[in-house]
Amino acid sequence: MKLLSRKATCNSHGQDSSYFLGWQEYEKNPYDEVRNPTGIIQMGLAESQLSFDLLESWLAENPDASGFTRNGESIFRELALFQDYHGLPAFKKALAEFMEEIRGNKVTFDPRNLVLTAGATSANETLAFCIAEPGEAFLLPTPYYPGFDRDLKWRTGVEIVPIQCTGSNGFRITESALEDAYQLARKQNLRVKGVLVTNPSNPLGTALSRQELNLLVSFISAKNIHLISDEIYSGTVFSSPSFVSVMEVLLERNLANTQVWNRVHLVYSLSKDLGLPGFRVGAIYSNDNTVVAAATKMSSFGLVSSQTQYLLSAMLADKKFTKHYIFENQVRLQKRHAMLVRGLKNAGISCLDSNAGLFCWVDMRHLLTSKSFDAEMELWKKIVYQVGLNISPGSSCHCAEPGWFRVCFANMLEETLDLAMQRIKDFVVSTATKSSNTGRSHHLSSKYSARKSLSKWVFRLSFHHDSENER
Repeated sequence: MKLLSRKATCNSHGQDSSYFLGWQEYEKNPYDEVRNPTGIIQMGLAESQLSFDLLESWLAENPDASGFTRNGESIFRELALFQDYHGLPAFKKALAEFMEEIRGNKVTFDPRNLVLTAGATSANETLAFCIAEPGEAFLLPTPYYPGFDRDLKWRTGVEIVPIQCTGSNGFRITESALEDAYQLARKQNLRVKGVLVTNPSNPLGTALSRQELNLLVSFISAKNIHLISDEIYSGTVFSSPSFVSVMEVLLERNLANTQVWNRVHLVYSLSKDLGLPGFRVGAIYSNDNTVVAAATKMSSFGLVSSQTQYLLSAMLADKKFTKHYIFENQVRLQKRHAMLVRGLKNAGISCLDSNAGLFCWVDMRHLLTSKSFDAEMELWKKIVYQVGLNISPGSSCHCAEPGWFRVCFANMLEETLDLAMQRIKDFVVSTATKSSNTGRSHHLSSKYSARKSLSKWVFRLSFHHDSENER
């Protein structure tokens, strides 16, 4: 008799992905400027540490929020006691308004349609539970965030069918790719319940175009399925084109209060835009009352603490602060992004043109020994163990083309990023030198062999001529 459940002993979590294995290697040997200067630099973590000073300044100027007081009186006991899992009304209102501000106030969000979750991971899984049965499927454009294999599949039993996007058009979603994925699912006897996209894309760092969003809305309308738009990077768009939410497209197409309107759901989080992943604040926004009701009940398994909600409700309600923070954070992201792109270019490495996120989609195909995923893994291991950089190989993101890597740039000091760029440049130069030496050795060997063969030929010719003379 088995003592543990199948879920406890199965290997479907995805923890053995190179995405997670890179983290494990980093944790064994983390870089530290003083204590471990030759350690591994973490470039596989999509985390922003660029604007902590803005957050810390606000906390210093607002002691009531951080001290859990109201009008000078402690409210610690009030916050410490049980809270309704619907969330604090003040926080939901402030979060909805913050989401509107990030979208240029072109859309509005009703706080009653917000469901609070312990991060976007919980939000995505909760929506999967609400929309699909075990054995049904979601379509996801590749490359996609490796954690989705865990978030959408592990506990829900839902399947993922890839929408194969390619580098030939910058990995943009096309109508043919959508239809091919849908038909592939049908061939596998999988009922498709929806499409999930990240906008801006993780790992591409690109915001979806209006054309792509319109294509998605038309597709889910025709197939009578759902669309989940994970917009946790919406506030990180630092250059044109600007961010467009799927909600904006729905309004432009006069689809408010239609069946399609009710089948589009947003996922949001403060982990990326505000740089607070440790606070575990995520949210689902849906216009479907049944989804909101069910997700709210499910949220009792992953609540956001009352203390966190109280603190952030005060911060997000400070419009002067949020306006300055959003602008300044985007300026800093753009500067850091340019620093990474410039450093890689100096090393002879290019990136996909991008305008958002905390990472770049880096093209290292020219460094592969062959056009294969085995060669990609070989290169990845060299970069982790020899170069000392933890980056994420494209295969962990289900990219169909070997040689692409996700490289994060916002979770470290400028000096650390400089060091990382120097390391990768040294590696590329060393690799080129070895290749050159190998080629030269091969050339010299070929020349020696040719000379040797020529000598033998001359000797044979001379011997044959002498023999003829002797006859």
